[in-house]
Amino acid sequence: MDAGQVPETGCAGLRGRPRTVVHLNIADFAVAVERQVDPRLRDRPVIVAAGADARSVVHDMSEEAYRAGIRKSMPLRAALRRCRDAAVLPLHPDRCARAMSALFKEAYAYSPLVETGRMDGHLFVDITGTGRIFGPPVDVAWRMYRAVKKRFGFVPIWSVASNKLVAKVATRLVKPVGECVVGEGEESEFMAPVLLDLVPGIRRDESIRLAGFNLVRAGQVAAVGKEHLETVFGVRAKGIHDAVRGVDAVPVIPAGSDPEAIGASRMMGGDRLEIRPVERILYEMTEEIGAYLRARQTAARTLSICVFYADGMQTCRKLSVHPPSASDAGLFETARTLLYMAWTRRVRLAGIHLSCPGTTARRHQLELFGGMDAHLRRDALSDAVDRVRGRFGAGSVRMGRMLGGAA
Repeated sequence: MDAGQVPETGCAGLRGRPRTVVHLNIADFAVAVERQVDPRLRDRPVIVAAGADARSVVHDMSEEAYRAGIRKSMPLRAALRRCRDAAVLPLHPDRCARAMSALFKEAYAYSPLVETGRMDGHLFVDITGTGRIFGPPVDVAWRMYRAVKKRFGFVPIWSVASNKLVAKVATRLVKPVGECVVGEGEESEFMAPVLLDLVPGIRRDESIRLAGFNLVRAGQVAAVGKEHLETVFGVRAKGIHDAVRGVDAVPVIPAGSDPEAIGASRMMGGDRLEIRPVERILYEMTEEIGAYLRARQTAARTLSICVFYADGMQTCRKLSVHPPSASDAGLFETARTLLYMAWTRRVRLAGIHLSCPGTTARRHQLELFGGMDAHLRRDALSDAVDRVRGRFGAGSVRMGRMLGGAA
């Protein structure tokens, strides 16, 4: 196939050439992070649990615990009956966030097109067109692997493919350790023997329905054809047919010009259910992010929140900040909206992670008529508070909403 020809994978990259995507996956990420903090946990079964009471469930587990029969979302009591010698640790979203930031920076050196998972140890890196700088894709993936292992102590699974879907399936097949390379044009052949439960984009109810027709592998579904699938799945047929053949045109989301993750995390001691204490904690987090942004003369374009429930589940949401802001009050308005969007279950919170994945330069230009608008007044107030705190200490100025009782 010519270099400029777009293959059936539907994943054209730079100037129409086929894409090259590297997928790095740190298996059992929450456990891997805790093992870096406490090396004594290596080679023994480890359970990371969300919550600290009878309602706690398994958030993540080591390979040793998995072999003992422990699974994610399993009640902690049931898990300990299966593996009594397992070390049980609380979930630390802040540690996971810092580790993801470090991994992001390592991958960013090879391409600005880096997409990370939600603190789960997954990274997709689009290295299309970088061969003259860094060499063949497999060499790039191998260098990333060695750098991550040497600098951070993690042992990532890695794969190279022409799109994210095939790359993710490849790492799933070699888990917990290993590597896999799928050549351009080999996607359909590679996907054929894969069980449907391992194919991203196929919902659980859809795989169950296909199993009712004795179709359990990707190649079996691909052989049926899109027209026959439409009679059962309607508009979903095309997505299913593409997925089982390894066709994926979804791009790796660009990271932007700022490779540094800006965020704040808080664990909820005692598991929070009341909204007011949670809002005070959230405002404290926006103050932390706002001070960071103002110190660098940048403003937030987007905010993202991940809410961690006491039962081990989590919900993440993202929202634009309009207009872009670096003021505490402006950031809090968007952050509070995100909190309400994400906290939709009547389940206590175990933790919150608030981050700013997109920034822009701060706006200082005054309006030609009418003087300073409300957003600029908020920025000016936050700048004044920063100056007072810088001179007299962080506790010299506190906002009224922070005085409503201990959070």
